[in-house]
Amino acid sequence: MKILKWCLMLTVLPMLSACFGDDTTDATRPLSHITIESGIDSIYNIDKNETLVIKPVISQSNKEKPLSYTWEVDLVPYSHEETFTFVGSSLGKYNCRLIVENEDGKSFFPFVLYVNSPYEEGITLLSKDADGNSMLSFMQEPLGDEEASFTTGDCFAVNNPDMQFAAGAVDIVQCSGNLIVACKGGGERGDLPTIYYLNEKTLVVENMFTVPEYDDFKPEILGVPSTAYSGTSYPIICENGKVYDFSTTESAIAKPRKLQSTYAQNCIVSSGSSYDILLWDNDNNAIAQIYNGYGPYYCSTEYHLMLSDSLFKSKNYFNNRNLVAMTKVRMTQAQKTTSGGRQEFLVLTNIANTPITRSEVMYTDFWGYDFTEMTHTFTTANTTQGALVNSPFKVNTPNVANKTFYSLLFADGNKVRRWNYNSNISTLANAPVLLSVGSENAVITAFEISDDHLKTYVAFYEPGQDGLNGSVWVFDTDKGTVLEKYDNICYEPVKMFYKKR
Repeated sequence: MKILKWCLMLTVLPMLSACFGDDTTDATRPLSHITIESGIDSIYNIDKNETLVIKPVISQSNKEKPLSYTWEVDLVPYSHEETFTFVGSSLGKYNCRLIVENEDGKSFFPFVLYVNSPYEEGITLLSKDADGNSMLSFMQEPLGDEEASFTTGDCFAVNNPDMQFAAGAVDIVQCSGNLIVACKGGGERGDLPTIYYLNEKTLVVENMFTVPEYDDFKPEILGVPSTAYSGTSYPIICENGKVYDFSTTESAIAKPRKLQSTYAQNCIVSSGSSYDILLWDNDNNAIAQIYNGYGPYYCSTEYHLMLSDSLFKSKNYFNNRNLVAMTKVRMTQAQKTTSGGRQEFLVLTNIANTPITRSEVMYTDFWGYDFTEMTHTFTTANTTQGALVNSPFKVNTPNVANKTFYSLLFADGNKVRRWNYNSNISTLANAPVLLSVGSENAVITAFEISDDHLKTYVAFYEPGQDGLNGSVWVFDTDKGTVLEKYDNICYEPVKMFYKKR
């Protein structure tokens, strides 16, 4: 009987093994461990709107078994695909994780993804086409060995695909986290004058308003400092020379309370812990200054001279003079420190009905008070005078001045001319040509300069060309040697400046 039982057992066990599996074999079989070998890094940096694609390489230690994938973004499941595809639609830091599973277990790989602004710091260029349509171009400051290049496409359209900007872009400034853009309006659509606020990192429109209530509100120049002060209004010079008050914090335009004259199409804004705004008063032949929201004060030999003062006529420093040019003298950080933070500016004026012209490098704090001598003080850094016949320089001539080479670079058609502003004023009429850009028909419309003054950017356009007829060249400020060329990257340039972080 015992022999029969063993025989039955030997017969049944294989049958059970076939039905239920070999328990002994499963218990001793090695697990298939997952290894994330390559194809994925610990840190990623992409620009906004850029697409990140990650395809990891996975191996298993034993038998290949079906794998499942979970990609998490900030602890929330994002995708179960084998390949991770992420569009950086919003700026920020994202804590991510890849989880790979088989029936035996899981493997994890954490990583951090940064979505950065592609517009952090670099050349910003506003332009418009022949119909007045506006365009914004940007060239980010390159990192390491990267080559500089302008972004493809119109930054207005790329970041605001459902918005059509008003025609007639005239000015752009960086202020308190925004780029503020002024458009005159008109054009084929008959747009209203419009002011836009763009986020300075994303170039997405965060606020905008039109100005239908004033028929003569045709903006040309934004007199806005880099830091907006609550409750303070700033001047916008219009095409008729009149000024309107602009409250950046309230997004409103109002008739002027302080600046009641008509003004030249020129404005100098100097800002830091405080700010100065300088305008040329055409009605009174004088420089009007707004200082930290107060004023206007007038350039005179008296401290805080007002237009209403009885001594205004006799003390007006520019009495009987007409404006030729006015521009800020660019200073390096070291030069600003040496000057005690005083901002220099260059002003050219001629005596009425004569060729006699004065060239003066002045300080924004041109007046003061000597508390030792108990007297008013008035200072200029440099002054020259001479006969200037057939001046090539006009109030709206594109230009840039720097203190490193004491040079004023200005446009004359397609030519960049250079004049030493410490030299005799009579030499301005024959200032030498530093370089020529584009064709003979090209027209220079804007300049910018690097912080160290070694490189100058010149923007111009070809009037006879259709489409993207605007270009930017970069040249050695001292020698005039062309260093870089960026052709056909915009329309007719309106304003170019270096946007900082």
